[in-house]
Amino acid sequence: MQIINGLEQYRKSERPLFLALGNFDGVHHGHSRLIKGLVDEAHNYGAVSAAFIFEPHPSRVLNPERAPKLLVTAERKAELLENLGLELLIYHPFTMEMARTSPREFVEKLLVNIMGVKHIAVGFNYTFGHKGSGTAEMLQEMGREYGFTVQIVPAVELDGEVVSSSLIRSYLENGAIESAGKLLGYYPMIEGIVVEGEKRGFTIGFPTANLAVPADLSIPSRGVYAARAEIDGQLYKAAVNIGNKPTFHADYPICVEAHLIDFEGNLYGRQVRLFFLHKIRDEKKFNGAEELMAQIARDRQSVIDGDQQ
Repeated sequence: MQIINGLEQYRKSERPLFLALGNFDGVHHGHSRLIKGLVDEAHNYGAVSAAFIFEPHPSRVLNPERAPKLLVTAERKAELLENLGLELLIYHPFTMEMARTSPREFVEKLLVNIMGVKHIAVGFNYTFGHKGSGTAEMLQEMGREYGFTVQIVPAVELDGEVVSSSLIRSYLENGAIESAGKLLGYYPMIEGIVVEGEKRGFTIGFPTANLAVPADLSIPSRGVYAARAEIDGQLYKAAVNIGNKPTFHADYPICVEAHLIDFEGNLYGRQVRLFFLHKIRDEKKFNGAEELMAQIARDRQSVIDGDQQ
């Protein structure tokens, strides 16, 4: 898959352009249905299958204090979209100037004049243009005017729930890993660079990798989780603690610590991905290091056995 950063880098192809519009945070089941449908349609017509995504997310520009946490990084999103067969991904900067663009300007200048789009796929709740005043139905009407077709993809339901990024985020914030994974279609994942921590894990016999996770990423609620850690393409079982170390601190920033099983080596400065399987227990304050060590040993064994305790 080709990735273009900025529409100024885009060059029209001789093949028609079939374009998905949206943010696709998490690339969940609803998103994957839209993208797969677009990819299939593009294949049938000999067209280029593409997605146009604003980066950063518009909410982080318009209202950063209230912007929701993201489910995946831009890099991870690109991987997930490529896995669905997408041929071209266009990331375009979202600015205050772009925010003032009317729906018609967006369609005429960007979609028609620059990209020459022939077919568009959007979700049922897609909005665009100044203050989100453009709707999917309005896009359909403009398509008839400007000569492109628009498919509006309805909501996807699983077990009576409408799949959405906000619902997945809510599940993660409550530690409901399996529920979040069901809607995503894959294990929830966070990633970050391993940084130096307090190194207390080494002193109590359970060394951990401390991840510096991007501040705008959504992470599961405080607690201990069974996970898989990916390092250089290899997977290792891991017990992951998310919390503020109440046994040793009255007040401490939330941190992500992964105890990797059957891994030896120095991870400082390296990128690690954590795939969450299920929650083992809530965070707890223990009466000293010995009690904590005994619990960590049980958590570790739970991960090895594959059973939740």
